[in-house]
Parts: sequence; structure tokens; C-alpha cells
Amino acid sequence: MPRLSCLRRIDGKPGLVRLEFDVITILAYTMIVVFMAAIMFGYLSALIALILVPSVFAVFAGFGPEIPPMMIDGIKSIAPTGVLLLFAILYFGLMIDLGLFNPIVRFVVRVCRGDPVRVIVGSAILCAVISLDGDGSTTYLLCVSAMLPLHRKLGINPLILPCVLMLPNSIMNVAPWGGPTARVMAALHLDASQVFTPLIPSLAVSTLGAFAIAWYLGIRERRRLGHLKYDDSTGQVHGENSDWVNPMENEFNVPAWRSAFNIALTVGLMLLLILDVAPLAVLFMIAFAIAITVNFPNVKDQRDRIASHSSSVLAVVSVIFAAGVFTGILKGTGMTEALAQSIVWLIPEGHGNWLPLITAVISAPFTFFLSNDAFYFGVVPVLAEAAKTYGIAPEVIARASLIGQPIHQLSPLVAATYVLTGLSKVEFGDHQKFSIKWAALLCLLMLIPALLTGAVTIW
Repeated sequence: MPRLSCLRRIDGKPGLVRLEFDVITILAYTMIVVFMAAIMFGYLSALIALILVPSVFAVFAGFGPEIPPMMIDGIKSIAPTGVLLLFAILYFGLMIDLGLFNPIVRFVVRVCRGDPVRVIVGSAILCAVISLDGDGSTTYLLCVSAMLPLHRKLGINPLILPCVLMLPNSIMNVAPWGGPTARVMAALHLDASQVFTPLIPSLAVSTLGAFAIAWYLGIRERRRLGHLKYDDSTGQVHGENSDWVNPMENEFNVPAWRSAFNIALTVGLMLLLILDVAPLAVLFMIAFAIAITVNFPNVKDQRDRIASHSSSVLAVVSVIFAAGVFTGILKGTGMTEALAQSIVWLIPEGHGNWLPLITAVISAPFTFFLSNDAFYFGVVPVLAEAAKTYGIAPEVIARASLIGQPIHQLSPLVAATYVLTGLSKVEFGDHQKFSIKWAALLCLLMLIPALLTGAVTIW
């Protein structure tokens, strides 16, 4: 691959050092711009863009014959996630059919009394609590399953639910058992007291910020929808722009013993997920097989139930495997490594003392364009090593690298986001355009307290 060379002085070092910028790096950045433009402006769906855009750029880079093996490697790496989501969607879809979540919806309706503000804020609070499990896909499955019927029946903007679920989840995901924090602690050999504990004030402020954003969106929806009325006797809601609705209706008349069995099975499944006794995909496969056999002994009924959820499964799982193609080509062509190296090259001369703040700022765009593995295992250790020469402790760089997680949750490389948009029945690009300004605000709400408390130093 041809290279472009330039001369650059290294901070505090005499002489010049030659840095070489691969053309593959330029292609990587160009590909990302084209990909994001294609899905955010509606030229291509996420499914098609994830396959075609990296393939075309890989051909331009001279990797034509190697593209098929790269795609297969990427698909293999994402296969367990695809299987997990397939059976998780089938399981929760079946539980919705059987009315498992009706008591939750009934309680929310009673508390919210048909007020869009309470419904939207309640959705955010519910997600914040469930997000403590550290698994975004499971959180979105539970929250969307419980809250989507209520949002739809009240006529709330369909883009609001995925937004207000994504925001608190991105904050709670910074818990020590969450993906990014666990990765950065492993990469820099740190513990939770060094990385997570100093960030608690920032996380508290940003969580309140997520609830405040939900409140603002709710106020806006309340004005749009007009006056809503709640009937205590029936639990129904009526608004100027919506019909009388009953959010507790379900398709099947489920005997009491089956309802009890479904509750016990779901609680047991959640406990096994938390205890991590087996791969998540295996647990959901077994749970779904048991649930559909007990509730629908007839084979024809089983086929009908599976077919009724096939559209939701196809919408999510197909995009997951397409994302595998994207990451496979990105890694196989060397674009992932080139992007990681370019981060260090982009740090301005004479600004090494600003590395914590620089790390915090770049963590948003680069965790958007790179997977958490690539950023926290490939980039952050390099930044931490460079910071040592300026007397900056590695835990400061570790904390700074977590600031961009709200933006990361909108990345096309995050499998859970496809679960969120697929189940919410919104386009991925529309979700990005609607939510990105709120995610950026949340990053700012994380950064300011971190700077004020010294968790992330300015100089």
C-alpha cells in the first residue's frame, strides 16, 4: 500500500522524526464519512450500507480477492451475538403475546395517568435501573417490550423511546462490570477504585441530565398531543390525537398456572444471565424452546408464533450479520489499525500536557468509528504510555477515555443499537439524527464534573 510521508517534531525531543500516513488511513476516514452520509441522509439503509460501502472501498484499496474471507471472518465473530438476539427477540415476543409485561404496563399507566411527560421520564428511569445488569441488548429488549405499546398507543413520537432508553444506558454501561470500563481496566491493569469511583459524580450528574432530557422531550410531546385523560376504572387513556386505548390487552387467554410458569421462567432466566452460568445465546435458546413448548403444545401454533415475530427477527439479525461484514473488512484491510494509529498522530505538537482532555474529547468520535475493543485495547494504552512522559497517571487517561460513551451508543458497530431500533421500528439513521445532539450534551455533562472534581485533569 502506498504511503504519504511528512516531517514532524516530537515534543521535547531534538531533531525530526518521520511519520508515514498510509493511504489506507485516508480511505478509512473517507469510507466512514461516506457510510455515515449514506445512512443519515437516507441514501441507503443501514443493512445495505454496512455491506456495500466497505466492500467498494476495499476494492479501491486493492483487496478485491481477499474480501470474501474478510467478510466470513467478520460474520463468524458476530455469529454468537446474532444467535443471541434471534432467540432473545423470539422469547420476549412470545412473552408479550402472553401478556407477561401487562402488569408492568398497567402500573406505569396508573402512575403516569396518560401524561406523556411521566411516560417518557418513566421509560428513562426504568432503563437506568435495568441497565445495571451491564448488558445493553437485554436492557433494550426488556424496556422496549414493556414500554413500546404504551408509547405507540399514546401517539408519542416513535424516535423518543429509543433516544431516552439509549441515554441512561450509555451512562450505566460505565459501571465496572460494563463493557468499556472492564476493557480499559484490563488494558491498563487498573482496578475499579482507580477508574470508576472518581467518576461517580460525573455519572450522577449525567444520569440526572438524561432524565432532564427525557422531561424536556415529554413536555414537548404533551404540548403536541394536547390534553390526555385517564380513566381510573378501566385504565384507559384518551387524548385529542389518540383513541381510547387499553394498554393491557393481549391476544391470548392465558391460564393462571401458565402465567405463573412464564414469570418463574423469565425470573430464572434473568438470574442465570446475571450469574453468567452459560453463554447468553445458549440460555435464550433453551428458555425459548421451553416457553413455546409449554404455552403452545400444538406444533402448528408454534409455527404461527414464530412466523408472527419473523419480521422483527429478520430486521435485527440481518443487520447484525451485515455489521459483521463491516467490521471484518475494516479489520482485514488494516483500516482499524490505521484509524487507531492516526489518533496519536493527530495530537498537536507541544500539547502533550493536554492528553487527558484530548483523550476525553476524541473518545466520542473514535469510539463511534472504532469498536470498544479496538479503542480500549489498541488506542488507550498508546495514549497512556505517551502520558507517562508528562507525569500523567494511566488512571486519568482511563477515566477520560470513558467520557464519549453516549456517542459510542449511536455507533453502527454497536450490536445492541440495532436491537433498539429494530424493536422500536425506527430507521437507524433517523435514530442517529434525532439522538446525536442529546448524546453530545450528555458527554459534556460527563466531562464538566470530571474536570471540576479532578477525575480528568485539564493540564
